[in-house]
Amino acid sequence: MRRIAIAERADWRDTATQLGFRFHTIDGEPYWDERAYYAFTLRQIENDLEGPTAELHQMAMDLVGDILRSETLMDQLAVPAAYRDWIAESWRRGEPHLYGRMDLAYNGDGPAKLFELNYDTPTSLYEAAFFQWVWLEQQKERGLLPEAADQYNLIQDLLVETFATIAPDLPKPLYFSAVRDSLEDQGTVAYLRDCAEQAGIDTRSIAIEDIGLSTDSRFTDLDDYVIEALFKLYPLEFLFAERFGPALPRSGIRLIEPPWKALLSNKGILPLLWQKHPGHPNLLEAHFETETSPALAPGWVRKPMYSREGANVTLILPDGSLHVASGPYDDSPWIRQAVQPLPQFDGNYAVVGSWVVADRPAGIGIREDTTLITRDTSRFVPHVILD
Repeated sequence: MRRIAIAERADWRDTATQLGFRFHTIDGEPYWDERAYYAFTLRQIENDLEGPTAELHQMAMDLVGDILRSETLMDQLAVPAAYRDWIAESWRRGEPHLYGRMDLAYNGDGPAKLFELNYDTPTSLYEAAFFQWVWLEQQKERGLLPEAADQYNLIQDLLVETFATIAPDLPKPLYFSAVRDSLEDQGTVAYLRDCAEQAGIDTRSIAIEDIGLSTDSRFTDLDDYVIEALFKLYPLEFLFAERFGPALPRSGIRLIEPPWKALLSNKGILPLLWQKHPGHPNLLEAHFETETSPALAPGWVRKPMYSREGANVTLILPDGSLHVASGPYDDSPWIRQAVQPLPQFDGNYAVVGSWVVADRPAGIGIREDTTLITRDTSRFVPHVILD
């Protein structure tokens, strides 16, 4: 795994505009950054990333049934009691899931280590699945990358295939929704909507703020049509806290991601994985934060069970140095995880986002930052496979 400098495409911003990539710059700073790329060997991709991703995903999936059969585990994950039966029923019915991203620490040598699962509302999808592929093809055409350069990226093909697989059982149309003013979230749902339409699904779009509730507890669009199927890029725990949250279990709505998927996006899954697979080479020791929780070796990370984009993370390195990210999730229960500092390349700390579509490893995206905590403003850098 190497970080290699490369010339930017002079026209990449025009290309981004033409292709609907509206969030390539955040607050005047680059989010998409093609001044360098990460190069992997095929062995690194297949043995160190793809294989462990498949195994970690299956380990996590095997925990869902355990959690749903145990009130103790549901309590530990802080799942609201009013929604537990609804979540469990979505699992019993086998409601299909679409995608997820696990974040891994990997430096090109040795086992990748799981930081967390982003399995309810994962982002950085468009840039991983589509725009970095466009970059690869154009840089090869312009002679800046060798013709043999490849990319670990089956994400779009598998998304379209998965939408086609689940389409027959979905009510029509399928609505796509996100927060109105979030460029990144709106760009992600627009991309996923396009993938669904490629699979032949009739779709609609609606801002999450515009979804209404009828007198008989059905969710509706602005024309008062009932929404029977909804892809929502909006955390399930946020929905629980909304005034219409109590209507979810009786609304009859089909969600993508399904309610059971939120169990895996909860960071409490990390101590549960460690309890079931202690010492696994791709796991970091993790525990629920309680008065009796085991002590970790010097150097640990404190994370809210419900948080996103590095918010409210506290990281203490073995030398005692402290790194803190602020955020809105300080009222959440907490876990503690053994520290695994991100590898540093040319002054940048890189995290590997490994994508799973349905149950198949699908590709990766790289985010990097000048700090040890990856945040929503961390840059996305493309990658290639070079042997």
